[in-house]
Amino acid sequence: MLDLKFIRNNPEQIRELCKRRKSPVDFDKLLLQDERVRSLTTQIEALRQQRKGGASPAEREAAVAVRNEIGSLEAKLREAHSERDQLLSWIPNLLADDTPFGEDDQGNVQLYTWGDPVKKNFAVSTHEVVGRRLGILDEDRGAKVAGSGFSYWIGDGARMAWGLFSLALDYLAQHGYSQMFTPVVAREHTLYGTGYLPFFADQIYRVEGADLNLIGTSEQTMVAYHGDEVVPAQTLPLLYAAFSPCFRTEAGSHGRETRGLFRQHQFHKVEQIVFCHPDTSEEWLEKCREHAEAILQLLELPYRVVRVCDGDMGAPGFKKYDIEGWFAGYGGYRETHSITNLTDFQTRRVNTRSKIGDKTFFPHTISATMITDRALLALIENNQRADGGLDIPNVLRPFVGGRSEIKPVA
Repeated sequence: MLDLKFIRNNPEQIRELCKRRKSPVDFDKLLLQDERVRSLTTQIEALRQQRKGGASPAEREAAVAVRNEIGSLEAKLREAHSERDQLLSWIPNLLADDTPFGEDDQGNVQLYTWGDPVKKNFAVSTHEVVGRRLGILDEDRGAKVAGSGFSYWIGDGARMAWGLFSLALDYLAQHGYSQMFTPVVAREHTLYGTGYLPFFADQIYRVEGADLNLIGTSEQTMVAYHGDEVVPAQTLPLLYAAFSPCFRTEAGSHGRETRGLFRQHQFHKVEQIVFCHPDTSEEWLEKCREHAEAILQLLELPYRVVRVCDGDMGAPGFKKYDIEGWFAGYGGYRETHSITNLTDFQTRRVNTRSKIGDKTFFPHTISATMITDRALLALIENNQRADGGLDIPNVLRPFVGGRSEIKPVA
C-alpha cells in the first residue's frame, strides 16, 4: 500500500505507474472516493463541535437532530472508506528507477552467470523420467491420491529433499536468522496485508466454509507475524526463516513449463524474510541474494541471475532478482528463486510500524527464496549418468547415509 498523502500529491506519477504495471484500478474513482471520505470527515467533525446539551425542549430537539445527522453521515463515511480502501488495495508498489521495461519474463535482463551449463555426451532425460527410473519420484500415485499437480518424493529422493532444506536452514541460522514453523493457513486479511490479494486471487486455495486459505508461501505468515505491532527500531533488522509446504492453483499455466514437477500445486520452500530500516533495504536485498547463491554454489548447481522487468514483477515488488538454475534435461535456465525488495508496501498494509524517539516509520521487508525442491529437480537432470544412475552432490551425501550415488531400480 502506498501512502495516501503521496498519492494525493503525485496523482500523475501514480496514474502512470498504474498504466505501466497494468493495474485495473479506476484511479480517478479512487481520488473521488478519497475526497468524499475527507469531506464527510470534515462535516462530521463540524457537527460534533455543534453538539451541546440543553435543558429546553428546543435545545434537546436540536441536539437529537445533530446526533441523527452525524449517524447518517457516519454510515456514508463507512461506505466511502470501504470503497476507497478497496480501490486503494489495487494500487501497485512504486518501481526502482532502473527497473527494466518488458512485457513478461522475456524482458528480464541477465546480469551474470555462475558455473558452466552441464552438457552430456549422451541423450539426457528430464527430471521426472530420471526420478521414475531411480524410484525417487512418483507422479502417478500423487495424481491418484490428490489429483494432477501433486507428487511423492520417495526414499532417497525424500532424504535428499530434506537434506536440501536442512542445509538451507542451517546456513541461515549461522547468519543470524530465527527459524519458524508457521501456520500453513492464513485469513483473508493476512493475504490482503501481504499483497497477495487482490492481485493473485486466482492462485489461492480457499478452505470452504472458513475464513482460511492455504498459504502460497511462508512469506505470508512471517510478514503478518508483526501485524498491528510497533517493532522497536533497535531490534531491526529482524531476520526470519521458515520451511513450509506451499500451495498454488497455478491457474493459466500450460505447455512445456508444466511438465514434470516444476510447476506443481504443492511444493516446498525455505523462505527468508527481513524487516529492516528503510535506509538498509537495498543492502538486505543483496545479502538475501548472496545467501541464495551460496547454497546453489554448495550444491554445484550452475545458475544465472536476472533483473526482473516491470511486466514480470508482481504488484507488491519494488525491485526484484530471479535466480535461474540450469536444467540439463530441459536444456536451459529455469526460475528457482525470487528475491524482492517490497519497501514499505507490506508493512503499511499489515500496519507494522517502528519507532525511533518520537518518529514512527514503516520498516521495509525483503522476501527471498532460500531454496525450493526445484533446485533438486535441476540436480537430478544435471547429475544423471549414462548408465541411468545419479551422482549425489557432496553436501547432500550425509543425508543419504554417506552414499555417493543412486542406482536405477532393478
